[in-house]
Amino acid sequence: MSHQHKSSDLISLVDDGPERSILARLILPGSVVEDDPLEELHGLATTAGTEVVDELTQRRGTPDHSTYLGKGKVEELRLMVERHEAHVIFFDNDLSPAQVRNLEKATNAKVIDRTELILDIFAAGARTHESRLAVELAQLEYSLPRLKRMWTHLSRQSMGVGMRGPGEKQLEVDRRLAQKRIHDLKMELEKVESRRERQVAGRDELPTISLVGYTNAGKSTLMNALTEAGVLAQDKLFATLETRTRRWHLPNWGHVLLSDTVGFIRDLPHSLVASFKSTLEETRQADLLMHVADASSPNVFEQITAVFQVLEELAIQEKDTLLILNKIDSIQSPRILNRVLDRYPHAIPVSAKTGKGLIPLCEAVGEALSREFLDVEVDVSHHDGKLLAYLSAKGKVESRQFHDSHVTVRVRMPAAAMGEVNRSAMRITPTHLKLADELAKPGVEAVSDTESAQADAHDADTPSSEVA
Repeated sequence: MSHQHKSSDLISLVDDGPERSILARLILPGSVVEDDPLEELHGLATTAGTEVVDELTQRRGTPDHSTYLGKGKVEELRLMVERHEAHVIFFDNDLSPAQVRNLEKATNAKVIDRTELILDIFAAGARTHESRLAVELAQLEYSLPRLKRMWTHLSRQSMGVGMRGPGEKQLEVDRRLAQKRIHDLKMELEKVESRRERQVAGRDELPTISLVGYTNAGKSTLMNALTEAGVLAQDKLFATLETRTRRWHLPNWGHVLLSDTVGFIRDLPHSLVASFKSTLEETRQADLLMHVADASSPNVFEQITAVFQVLEELAIQEKDTLLILNKIDSIQSPRILNRVLDRYPHAIPVSAKTGKGLIPLCEAVGEALSREFLDVEVDVSHHDGKLLAYLSAKGKVESRQFHDSHVTVRVRMPAAAMGEVNRSAMRITPTHLKLADELAKPGVEAVSDTESAQADAHDADTPSSEVA
């Protein structure tokens, strides 16, 4: 009796699991080397959906011009690929097109460098029209100098120097198409950026705070803890690629706008930073930055430095910033946290997961915003409707008192918006001086805080609303 193989039997033999990957890194002199030099690359490879099966590192004075790694290490890589039946090798370095081509030929596996891996992860995670445009632009700018690699199988048809074969003609067509698409994407992103600038500028009535930080530092979890926003919070790199803005009731202050942005990373590709400029507009326009760092990470110092470098690249490094040390619930020994606090004594330790430290955080945010705002009483002429409207639009009006010739407006104003007030107001008095004068009068008692406390309690019961 003969046995026949069914199609289902053949299908069961096909390996439908995740791609198996090998990690590699060349450590050059002067490089920052973590306790586990491939930990971050491991996270990137896992986020990309592969199963990491082996790792390889090499210390070397300079990269090999043809294969980046030394020849002995390249042979070691080939044996790893053969032993694990690996599909792809991820490098924690940026490689030239020729080096990628030579490594693929030597190892019989696909080779992807750090920039290409990050771009691939961003492409997989992009959900909005804006982020898709930004990722496509960054990918095209990365791929343009590498287009020749796609046509190496036609190179034999080219008859010597100066003789163009079909591959060269196709390469020219592809390059022109890519350059045109890059131009179109830049034009479209400029329109998106202008729209975003107008949207952000239209929110001047409320102070804005932007969460920044290394990817997977817990920004989205912290935003959920502060605003009950319900935004996506996952334990993986680059879980958030779009900016989300929510209304946050800050105790003893009032409502502010809190934005969660894309996470940063060491050696973030420059083309990606430029492409996501419109997405980071919230950060550029914010009154205050909350820099969230993973205090439990052994590489926390390097991660904090990397974020400051990206902020510098965006020309917003001088903005008022609070450093938030998150994930203290994951720290096993107080010495680990104290080591970070010794270097950053003004940092605020919190756990977004358990809620520990959130009250001191709110107090610190209120104090930081107060540095940027002034409490004043402004006397405005009845006829100056423009200034009255300006005070309402730019500040938080506490009260109005109407007199025969003017209106006295008690308002909390951004310090940066006082120029117009100084030009047009009849008189400006800091509120603390006004209160001191009133209390100094005979028979005047201190005003009770009961009414203010009742108002705060009413505000606290008001549900937060989302900002579209």
